[in-house]
Amino acid sequence: MAKSVNKVILLGNVGKDPEIRSTGGGTMVANFTLATTDRQKDAQGNWQDRTEWHNLVAFSRLAEIVRDYVKKGTKLYVEGKIQTRSWDDKETGAKRYRTEIIVNDLSLLSGRDEGAGSGGYSRQSGSAASFDQRSQAGQDDYAQATEISDDDIPF
Repeated sequence: MAKSVNKVILLGNVGKDPEIRSTGGGTMVANFTLATTDRQKDAQGNWQDRTEWHNLVAFSRLAEIVRDYVKKGTKLYVEGKIQTRSWDDKETGAKRYRTEIIVNDLSLLSGRDEGAGSGGYSRQSGSAASFDQRSQAGQDDYAQATEISDDDIPF
């Protein structure tokens, strides 16, 4: 069988406060929407923004992070996979579909004053030890300490 890939990378803003619930087995689930905007020129040469809304689902530890740090307006970097689920509508009996992004990795990009609680947190699909809790100031100090001059470039 040929190799296939199902990977999504999104950078956008949360549309409304996440909905948090637990499954019957106790797994925490966070449902929320993310808006991404594409800018294109129209026929008259004017820039037009087109917003696309994405349905996201986070489970377990990622759902806890969403619960604690994400709210409407939070800027997020998300990696995940596309999944479409279907069900029969209880009222009409019609087949319903919903395409969602299952979140595998999440980074909060909003600063403290932008409503995200705290910036600089990153949670990857590995262990909880992969949390990056460095402040932005710490990152600036590191960047200045590792400055590269023209003499350091080998060409």
